[in-house]
Amino acid sequence: MVPHQLTAELKERRVDACQEHLKCFVAEGDSFVGRIVTGDETWGHYHQPETKKAIKEWRHTSSPKSKKFRTQPSDGRVMLTLFWDERGVIFEHYMPRGNTVTSAMYADLLKNHLRPAIKSKRRGLLSTGVLLQHDNARPHTACSTVATIQNLSFECLPHPPYSPDVAPSDFHTFGPLKEAMGDKSFRSNEEVQQAVHEWLHSQPKYFFFSRGIHALPKRWNTCMECNGGLCRKMMSLCTLCVQ
Repeated sequence: MVPHQLTAELKERRVDACQEHLKCFVAEGDSFVGRIVTGDETWGHYHQPETKKAIKEWRHTSSPKSKKFRTQPSDGRVMLTLFWDERGVIFEHYMPRGNTVTSAMYADLLKNHLRPAIKSKRRGLLSTGVLLQHDNARPHTACSTVATIQNLSFECLPHPPYSPDVAPSDFHTFGPLKEAMGDKSFRSNEEVQQAVHEWLHSQPKYFFFSRGIHALPKRWNTCMECNGGLCRKMMSLCTLCVQ
């Protein structure tokens, strides 16, 4: 969750990271963000309640309030780990029931699934250099994961804590995904996976995904202009991703 107020140290770390990224972007241009492969996890629920945005309606000030019926959401859910870049989805993984994301599992995904997917779907990216962007969740920063990233010759971009506003999956992908799943009900993991898979692959590759990745330089700039603080406008979709 994002804190209401970042400490001075956290703000400084955010500014330093964004400044470092912008220097690389100025030096390399679009080819820098074009090498970014971003990854993150989110839950897909058997019942995803409608978001506040989805249920907004026009009413006169004198109109009676509409009745809202209480629902009993299912506790079933599926963990999605998603890796994507400016050209679209590279690899999606759905966690088997009862399992949790560990450093060993995450390192295995990087080595035995993500790298082969990049090799087959993004010719030349391995030779030009993969810039891996993920957050500071413990499985992502464990020693075994860091060692795996180094062995794969991936470069891991610095990502400051509590910064969904500069994490593409948070500010661009997972919010719309949850909105699309809003008020839908599923009976099994397979139904959730199918719905999520279809939504991901229905997005225009060279518009939706490219727009998310190429929004990063502007967001880095905004973070620096706010002296490391969180800009409310930039956080509009991020709140959906921590539900």
